[in-house]
Amino acid sequence: MQVEATNLVKTYPSGVRALDGLSLALRAGEVFGLLGPNGAGKSTAIKILTTLARPDSGSASVAGHDVTRHPERVRRAIGVVAQRSGADPMASGRDNLTLQGRLHRLRGVALKRRVDELLDRFGLAEAAGRAVRTYSGGMQRRLDVAMGLVHRPVVLFLDEPTTGLDPEARTALWQEIGQLAGAEGLTILLTTHYLEEADRLADRLAIVDSGRVVVSGTPAQLKGERSLDDVYLQYAGGIR
Repeated sequence: MQVEATNLVKTYPSGVRALDGLSLALRAGEVFGLLGPNGAGKSTAIKILTTLARPDSGSASVAGHDVTRHPERVRRAIGVVAQRSGADPMASGRDNLTLQGRLHRLRGVALKRRVDELLDRFGLAEAAGRAVRTYSGGMQRRLDVAMGLVHRPVVLFLDEPTTGLDPEARTALWQEIGQLAGAEGLTILLTTHYLEEADRLADRLAIVDSGRVVVSGTPAQLKGERSLDDVYLQYAGGIR
């Protein structure tokens, strides 16, 4: 498995138990959706899998590396697109991508080619020299995804990547994400609370509530003859 988590438990100092025995497994090359209401534990799971937080108990590995014992190896293997943009709004799109590449030790011609490739792929070539603060919300999110890909990771984490986007920008980003697994040979873990997003993008998905997976499978398996909305309401009690 490319990503594996077993019985993850995480309680914050406030006493809130964010994860309560969460387990999941992602195969290489698939898009896996983690679906659940706000506060279900999705973002905490991402933080642990990307080495930004440690579990109280349980284990997890990414690309064959234990997230607790070998966090530096995990970081080299992953790309992360957080809910908030990591781009410098005063710098250009090209400069943001170039800096991100340098942080991952890309240099020279190889770096320039990769930056040009990503600007092209995400429709940002014409705006490459403009400050990111002049970009639309959709353009900024496409840049965020490009920044997560610059070093050619094997696993990409997308934490609610379309939150705050208008329907047109959301649909455009869905199209880009849908092509990524094949184009880049990626495994993608996508967290979302948009039912349509999970249904459209995920090869498999898990519904999370109260810090644990309550049901998982392909969208077709979960729906049967029902809508994903009905499944979600049954297992997670609806969007909160």
